[in-house]
Amino acid sequence: MSDATTHLLLPWILAAQAQKHVTHNEALRILDGLVQLSVLDRDLTAPPASRADGDRYIVGSGATGDWAGWDLNVALWTDGAWLRLPPRTGWRAWVEDEGLLLVYDGAGWTGTTPTALQNLSLLGLGTTADASNPFSAKLNAALWTAKTVAEGGTGDLFYTMNKDAAGDDLGLTLQTSFVTKALVGLFGSDRFRLAVSADGSTFFDGLSVDNATGIVDQPRLPRFKAYTNYDNYVGVGTWTKIGLNNTDYNDQGAFDAANNRFVAPADGTYLFGATLLYKVNASTSARMSGRLVLNGTTEIRGSFGEISGAHVSKATAMWLQTMIPLTAGDTIELQGNFRAADGYFAADQTSFWGCKVG
Repeated sequence: MSDATTHLLLPWILAAQAQKHVTHNEALRILDGLVQLSVLDRDLTAPPASRADGDRYIVGSGATGDWAGWDLNVALWTDGAWLRLPPRTGWRAWVEDEGLLLVYDGAGWTGTTPTALQNLSLLGLGTTADASNPFSAKLNAALWTAKTVAEGGTGDLFYTMNKDAAGDDLGLTLQTSFVTKALVGLFGSDRFRLAVSADGSTFFDGLSVDNATGIVDQPRLPRFKAYTNYDNYVGVGTWTKIGLNNTDYNDQGAFDAANNRFVAPADGTYLFGATLLYKVNASTSARMSGRLVLNGTTEIRGSFGEISGAHVSKATAMWLQTMIPLTAGDTIELQGNFRAADGYFAADQTSFWGCKVG
């Protein structure tokens, strides 16, 4: 029979042993040092100068002095001396200065936090995950950073999301108070889309990119092209708003055909252009001019043009183009004038167009 227990090496009280209390007290001392093991430090290689009865340490590698040869053992200061407690596989120790729980694996002390988590069904960070959201996190910030070349990585960082088939959805849902305000991703196809909503129910595509060609479309971009289907008569010396009663297209209804003007639906920078085609009334020396006017009164700088030579009916044309920042609700209209003789702005080819560019 051994004179000590198998795992903790506690001394047995043997038959006919004298001073049995000494052996018993030694076993209690070892138990007191090992049960609910908590050490002050695990990096020291030499005994500290200041110590108190019951202090315990995991001895660092390369130990010296009274700890020489005790590498990775537990050192217990008791009754004025250091007691060596060799660890066994499965021992656990709390390291007080690091707030870290370690376990002895037979070769060294390792952290109990797993290095790999595989095939979990639910994971919640700061909140409870459920079947609908098997990974859930409640936090104020998150960081993904690339593993550097010095750390054995490439320095790159890719975040991959994958869907099963082209007709499925894949994207990011952006919400306020759990009401969806924006969607970014591939919805119902492989075409990239950015859609927004005011109520989480009705969505508008703000951006769409064809994945086969890379062609970008802005489906909700305000843009129009208006024209007149009748000859607009204008007298001499009077700036007159040209009646544009038809549109080839009028996205977002930005052109007000009833009032012959464009109304800005949103703040931004807009590009406008116009074509004015002359039609004779009495004389081809009409000196046709045109301009774009802001809010019915202000001529837009750079939009004025005039033809002063002899005109040719249904052949003499003028083109205007300009760019201007607008506030939602601003209006732009096309005006024409004749300085020498009256005339017409011809049907079908007299037009006005524009779009938001920024």
